[in-house]
Amino acid sequence: MSFLKRFKFNVLSIYGFFFFAFIYAPILLIVIFSFNANPVNMMIWDGFTFDWYRTIFGFSKKLTESALYLDSTDQLYDAVKNSLLIASTTTMIATVFGTAIALAVARFRFRLKGFYRALMFLPMIMPDIILGIALLIFFVNVKIELSVFTIVIGHCTFLISYVFIVVSARIADMDETLEEASADLGANGWQSFYRVTMPVILPGIVGGALLAFIISMDDLVITYFISGVDSTTLPVFIYGMLRRGIKPEINAIAAIILLSSMIIATLGLYIRSRK
Repeated sequence: MSFLKRFKFNVLSIYGFFFFAFIYAPILLIVIFSFNANPVNMMIWDGFTFDWYRTIFGFSKKLTESALYLDSTDQLYDAVKNSLLIASTTTMIATVFGTAIALAVARFRFRLKGFYRALMFLPMIMPDIILGIALLIFFVNVKIELSVFTIVIGHCTFLISYVFIVVSARIADMDETLEEASADLGANGWQSFYRVTMPVILPGIVGGALLAFIISMDDLVITYFISGVDSTTLPVFIYGMLRRGIKPEINAIAAIILLSSMIIATLGLYIRSRK
């Protein structure tokens, strides 16, 4: 290896190290300090403890009742239940509509097809705060009370696009002659779909559904604008905790969310990559 090639390799290696360190170092610090025993200043290490995790899961009554810690574990559990309900409902709706639109765009010819495809990208590239404000104005004008229902509608407006993109990529890799062969053998449209098309694109559908679930669980900006009094989600609950002061449980909650998101994302990527 020449001197110039070694120099380029070393520069790129150093750049890559600092690039990943810049991205993942803050996340690593959150996980580390989620075990910090200091109840007042979570950035000053004062020993190792599992107290914050035990508090979150309700295993330490003494800590839960302390004014220094979680205001109410019941509120936390309600926020988690709302997030799971919203994410599950939104995922089912977005997966059905996103998959149907992807199939329609890929298999049918119609006017302004390119424009329609580009229109599906718009909710993804639109700033969240703009979409949140627009949805809030819409719900207020049509007299719809802010609740879990409005959050589901709001999440569907942009999560359908994510499912559409993932499933479209899977359809693009599919051999159309398989469907033609199914038709030549006497299968009708529905039989070809269930026995040929569906098994081929199923990894893309599952991957898109898992991606939609993660994004719905983690969304804050749009949810903050269109959530009602009794429809607080987990990200909004954490944001409310931060506004009242940084508490040690926040790191533990963030670490749990991070671990859950990584597991779901890894599962989605694995399923999507299967042939």
